[in-house]
Amino acid sequence: MIKTVFSALSILILVVMGSGCAGMLPSVKQTTKSPWKTFEDAKRAFDRIVPQHTTRDDLKRLGFDPFEVPNVKLITYLELIERFLPNQSIRVEDLDPGVQACLKTREHCQGFEITPRLLHSKRYGNVFLDLFNFRRKKITTGWKFEALLVLKNGLVVHKIWGGEPNVSEFEDKKNPLGPLQNIDNILPPIKIF
Repeated sequence: MIKTVFSALSILILVVMGSGCAGMLPSVKQTTKSPWKTFEDAKRAFDRIVPQHTTRDDLKRLGFDPFEVPNVKLITYLELIERFLPNQSIRVEDLDPGVQACLKTREHCQGFEITPRLLHSKRYGNVFLDLFNFRRKKITTGWKFEALLVLKNGLVVHKIWGGEPNVSEFEDKKNPLGPLQNIDNILPPIKIF
């Protein structure tokens, strides 16, 4: 009797694990906290910034204040130099006039880097293969917005944006050795004296 129950339970477990029950696989939601819920919201707020007119106080009202809004990075003029002049083939004269004027003022020049994002990662496929690290499939969807503002004495003199309005990435990782594939992470290092 016990042997029959154990056999039936074993078969049931194998069927469930082999059926590809994706609901048993982990998922991740990665959000960078920001006042914008979508890529379009972030872009609309960014479009309201007008170089040579928008001030630091205006940026606060638009949601670009690094002291009140999380994940807005302050950038020094030295970091701006590294970004705008990454090598000797680009000269200061090649830069936007607003950036040129700002960099000349040194410590009165500052940048704001804004990188809000909303990403959902979900593993799918066969639970058995995933659990034992033979094959892991993952889909990532969402959006990423990136913007850089350059301020001279508290006035925006340059702005630039980019990002990915529609992230859709698929990953299919195969490990023929399954759990033994990354055995170096499992075993302690061997010391030779």
